[in-house]
Amino acid sequence: MSEVIENTIGFQQVLRALEYALKHSPFYQRHFSAIVPKNITPEAFRQLPFTGKEDLSQNNRDFLCVPQQQIAEYVTTSGTSGKPVTIYLTKNDLLRLAKNEKESFELIGAKPGDLFQLMTTIDKQFMAGLAYYLGVQELNAGMIRIGPGVPALQWNSILENNPAILIAVPSFLINLIDYAKQNGIDMNQTSVRSVICIGEPIREEDLSENILARRIHSDWNLELFSTYASTEMGAAFTECEAHQGGHLNEELIYLEVLDEEGNEVLHGEKGEIVISTLGTEGTPLIRYKTGDVARIYREPCACGRNSARLGPILGRKNQMIKFKGTTIFPPSIYEIFDSHSEVSCYKIEVSKDYLGHDTITILLENKIEHTPVMIEIIEECKAKLRVVPHFVFLETDYLRSQVFKNHMRKPEKIVFK
Repeated sequence: MSEVIENTIGFQQVLRALEYALKHSPFYQRHFSAIVPKNITPEAFRQLPFTGKEDLSQNNRDFLCVPQQQIAEYVTTSGTSGKPVTIYLTKNDLLRLAKNEKESFELIGAKPGDLFQLMTTIDKQFMAGLAYYLGVQELNAGMIRIGPGVPALQWNSILENNPAILIAVPSFLINLIDYAKQNGIDMNQTSVRSVICIGEPIREEDLSENILARRIHSDWNLELFSTYASTEMGAAFTECEAHQGGHLNEELIYLEVLDEEGNEVLHGEKGEIVISTLGTEGTPLIRYKTGDVARIYREPCACGRNSARLGPILGRKNQMIKFKGTTIFPPSIYEIFDSHSEVSCYKIEVSKDYLGHDTITILLENKIEHTPVMIEIIEECKAKLRVVPHFVFLETDYLRSQVFKNHMRKPEKIVFK
């Protein structure tokens, strides 16, 4: 394993990140109180205690490594997997964001002068929207900042301004497709050639397209690029044009993918993603457990790059559902509803009954309540989930307002009550 560290990013970079955190972070001074950086070998690094989301939530300010007057941006996590926390960015951290996104855009074949349309928020302390904007400027390209939702406004901009690349949540593309069909817009005659997909997987475990991606492609002939990122890491894993997993930016992130015993998994195996940030000033993280599970690919990519790659997120450890004795991860539920063109919107609510057991309620459009597709959905739940959740049917516009909320940075497809 020491060879992996030394050959990919150079172990000295990891040591510098560790030394910086020990010197400036009150949290890491306590967390690594007995550590002497000069004595750390690659093997010893793998024995350092992890940092978890709970640490960051309970000790948020103690992760800060610079005086407050040096903080250029305050960004927060979305809160989809716990209490939102603040990540503090210096000017150099913003340059790091810009570098990451510029190089991510180059992975998908974007070039200076291309025009992007941003369909995610850039306000509300959202790092992704900010990162995309900075990366586009670094690329010397153009950006149309529409923000989330409002299909009519998105299409007006596409038809008037001719962007080549969209940045969007994949499930929102279904709403764009529905609007285009209802309003006589020929999607395949527009300027759009590709979409950078954020927040949802578009790949199966074997890296083939999942149902959501196939559903989009059944109507719209464009190229979809998968990404994986988090506010904490301040970087993204982005697919290249070979679509064989999201590439690690080795200058910005040290990656570990670990099994339940904490051992590094082999090529093609799945494990929990653990990251250490490199070159961050405001809020460095060392051996940070993301809770996300994915497969890692270590062999060279078809594009010729040698960097490690991550497959789609297969589940989040804190989003495992135990329902009627069955373990379920949300992607298994998404797949059932994404596979039906009659379903344009849905929401999953997970709560506890009076005995403390998980219960699942699916909110669906009332137009499908008494239709053959509902019978198909119930049978698929029995076959694929081995259980049938409770269904509640709502008016379409109201349901969409509960999923694509104005104050939310991402569609709220699932909520744990």
